[in-house]
Amino acid sequence: MTNFNLVILGMDYTYTIIDQDATSSLQLQHYLEDYGDFQCVAQATDHEDGLNTILKHHPDIVFLNLDHGASLYFQMVKELHLYITEFPVLIGISSGKEHAYDAIKNDFFDYWLLPFNEFDMRKTLLRLKKQLPKEHTGTTLCLKSYKDFHYLDTDEILYLKADNNSTDFFMKDGSTISAFKTLKTFESQLPKNFIRVHQSYILNMNFVSRINYGKGLCTLKTSKMQLPFSKTYRENIDSLKKVLSKNSITTLN
Repeated sequence: MTNFNLVILGMDYTYTIIDQDATSSLQLQHYLEDYGDFQCVAQATDHEDGLNTILKHHPDIVFLNLDHGASLYFQMVKELHLYITEFPVLIGISSGKEHAYDAIKNDFFDYWLLPFNEFDMRKTLLRLKKQLPKEHTGTTLCLKSYKDFHYLDTDEILYLKADNNSTDFFMKDGSTISAFKTLKTFESQLPKNFIRVHQSYILNMNFVSRINYGKGLCTLKTSKMQLPFSKTYRENIDSLKKVLSKNSITTLN
C-alpha cells in the first residue's frame, strides 16, 4: 500500500509576490500556507521582473509591496491591461497609508499594512473566496507519495471503495489504485459528479445506469457491477435520480 496524499489540480488560488523585502515575502507565504488553497507560482523583486512573471504564470492574485517604487508598480498595472484579458486580483502591501488612494484608483482588491495583521488578512481572503469562488477547473487527481506522482483522470474513475483506513480507486480500464487515506478525505474534494452513497462507497454518477430502490443497489454502465446504497445517504440517491432523470424519457410499466 502506497502512502499517497491528495492534490486536486486546478483547485488552488495561484499567486505571485512582488517584493524587494525577502522577509515580508517569506512571512506572507507562511501565512497563506495556513489556508491550504493558495499556491505560490513565482516571486519577483521589481516591476520589470514582476510584469514578466505575471505574463508568464497568469496568477489569480498578485501581492505588491508598494514601499519600493510604488509609482513604477502602478505603471506596471496599467501596462498589464495591454497584454491580458483575465486580470489578477491585486493586493497592495505597505508600511504606511500613503499609497492607498492610488491603489483604489488602480482597482486593487485590498490594501494591507505592515506588519501583517492576521485578522485583516483572514477577512480579505474570505471575502475573496466569497466573491471569486474557485471552481473545479481540473479533472485530474494527483496522488503523491514522496517523489512518486500518480495522476488519475477523474472521468476514468468508476467508484471509490473504503478499505479500513485506505481507499481503492476502481478505474474504467479495470485497474485499481490504492491510496492510504480514508474515504472521507476524498469526499469533499472530488468534483460534483462524485457522490457518497454508502459508508464504503463514492460513485461517479456519470457511470450509473440503474437505481433499484427496492434492493438498495446502483448498477454501473461499464462493468454492470451493482453497488449498495444505504438509508443514511438516501438524500444523495434522490439527487442522483433527479440528475439522471432530467434528460431522460420516462416510461411507466
